[in-house]
Amino acid sequence: MKRVIIIGAGPAGLTAAYELLKEKNYQVTILEKTDRIGGISQTVKYKGNRMDIGGHRFFSKDERVNKWWNDMMPLQGEPSYDDKVLHREKNYSKDGPNPEIEDNVMLIRNRVSRIYYSKHFFDYPVSLKWDTIKNMGFVTTMKAGFSYLHSVFRKLPEDNLENFYINRFGRVLYSMFFEGYTEKLWGRHPREISADWGSQRVKGLSISAVLKDVFKKILPGKNKKVETSLIEEYIYPKFGPGQLWENVAKHIEKMGGTIVMNSDVKKINTKDGKIQSVVCAVDGTTEEYEGDIFISSMPVNDLIGGIKGSEIPKIVKESAADLPFRDFVTVGLLLNKLNLKNETRLKTLNNIVPDCWIYVQDTGVKLGRIQIFNNWSPYMVEDPEKYVWIGLEYFCREGDDFWNLSDRECIDLAIDELVKMDVINRDDVVDSHREKIQKAYPAYFDGYEHMDDIIEYLNTFDNLYCVGRNGQHRYNNMDHSMVTSFETVKNILNNVHDKTNIWNVNTDKEYHETKEQ
Repeated sequence: MKRVIIIGAGPAGLTAAYELLKEKNYQVTILEKTDRIGGISQTVKYKGNRMDIGGHRFFSKDERVNKWWNDMMPLQGEPSYDDKVLHREKNYSKDGPNPEIEDNVMLIRNRVSRIYYSKHFFDYPVSLKWDTIKNMGFVTTMKAGFSYLHSVFRKLPEDNLENFYINRFGRVLYSMFFEGYTEKLWGRHPREISADWGSQRVKGLSISAVLKDVFKKILPGKNKKVETSLIEEYIYPKFGPGQLWENVAKHIEKMGGTIVMNSDVKKINTKDGKIQSVVCAVDGTTEEYEGDIFISSMPVNDLIGGIKGSEIPKIVKESAADLPFRDFVTVGLLLNKLNLKNETRLKTLNNIVPDCWIYVQDTGVKLGRIQIFNNWSPYMVEDPEKYVWIGLEYFCREGDDFWNLSDRECIDLAIDELVKMDVINRDDVVDSHREKIQKAYPAYFDGYEHMDDIIEYLNTFDNLYCVGRNGQHRYNNMDHSMVTSFETVKNILNNVHDKTNIWNVNTDKEYHETKEQ
């Protein structure tokens, strides 16, 4: 029986473990640095309320992923609490569980994400509706239109993220909706960031894509393609994404796998082009784990920094150490109400705005996004008809002034910003909580320039497989991270040593631009 050591109990690590354990001839040990399952896909529990760290819509163009989710948590067959109260009709699964009775269930949710800019709502992605024109004003709309037409005929070289955006939206819309937000997110101006980030996150989206989507929905016919960013429904675990991964962890242990929590990998011992063992700090002691196969979802810089017994090329060592990340802070606020008015046709409990996410483009505040957990799932909030439970997302760097604020200072700043934006009244804050997440967003600048050299070096270790967001230093969605593990397990089972297929997940254009409808 081959010994498999997996570093990290996030989506990638847990998926790999589950898939290997189905084969019966692998002994699997997962080493997790923290005391929580799920990585950044965890769900934080606070006084009966739940926080989704970063927000995770369950939607994938890969049918392997969709089937995997459905097998783990079946789709609801009857209305959820808010569906019942609001008399909402959805395409429920025949013989699916009733979420009012059963917990192991995926909900069908409406996707609503908008931009909040200058105290007005705009569609996300930006659309050319009457409300957009009204909120922008006629003059600005005309400028945006001519700017877009100019970008159609005068393409800029896509050697940075700024030019990537301008080519798709024009300079005016770029300056309104992308420039400031991107700098908030990364702490760098878009012209300093590789266009690779845009190709993997914005994907094929553009004004033309938005217009195509509008007409395809109007015109009859089947086999339509819709941009991922334009989907109108997604599925979601009753108690948030962490519920699914906690379920997976239980399955893994029932199948014979071992999960060691609070196990921080510090050293990776190598010999003759293979990983021999890893050494962990565990509760103040040191533990060594030997293995035949190693699957890593730990940050690439930490992985290479911990390698012993092999010569690391200078360019690889220096570039890996210089790979940047953005860290993440979420402030949860329990509120009596929001000041934002629901002017949409979508019904919600207490008529709150229907958004899952609200993108805050205004550069006058540090706040990046607002999550409204009531809309993700009514079961994320202890009393969804009495309170609004929101998450305020801030992007920062570990150790900077914002990161080092005390809980109280950070929460007060967040409240001040929402009051300034007229989103809440200070007196409506009932309770609050802060969460800090390290290395949430791999960044595409500095050492990333030499990522190909880093990949080439890592591939020299025959029994090492790098998976997931941090394991590949790629801004993967949860489903992308899972697919890296599917591909890894496929290679292991078929004794394939070429890892190109694993590293190519979320790079192939056709893979992520459209889904057949």
